[in-house]
Amino acid sequence: MFSNKEHRDQLVQHLEGGAAYGSLESFLDAIPFEKIGQRPCDLPYSFYEIFFHMAFAQKDILEYSVSSDYKASNWPEDYWPSAPEPPGEEAWEDLKSDYFEDRRLLKEFILDEKNDLSKPVINSQKHSLFREILLVVEHTAYHTGQLLIIQRLLGVYDN
Repeated sequence: MFSNKEHRDQLVQHLEGGAAYGSLESFLDAIPFEKIGQRPCDLPYSFYEIFFHMAFAQKDILEYSVSSDYKASNWPEDYWPSAPEPPGEEAWEDLKSDYFEDRRLLKEFILDEKNDLSKPVINSQKHSLFREILLVVEHTAYHTGQLLIIQRLLGVYDN
């Protein structure tokens, strides 16, 4: 199962977006920094809060899958930021950078044919790497839609 390069490439394509949902790269920088902390139309979250949650969850799943030093996080406290906006632009840029670095690491892990995607991950006997990849893909797709809606409600998305 998943032994050929084509299957791994397909998983990476879905991980990066652009197959069934738009890639984050296609719109992430379209929102001005001044708006990422706004909660439009009484929504309970801002653009920043959703993206923080996506980045944290992706990192958590990556570490759960590959790190022998993994420590479970507290749900939901650790998965959401304490404020609707980052402490500053540098923190925002660092968060984006960390997100894409973690995605790159996950992509490399997927593409490495030494990693059997059907075997359990390092921290579970019942969760395969394939399952964890699908979890990241589904989670990213779901929240990418929310990010686009927030941008539209804030009047900064024009596609």
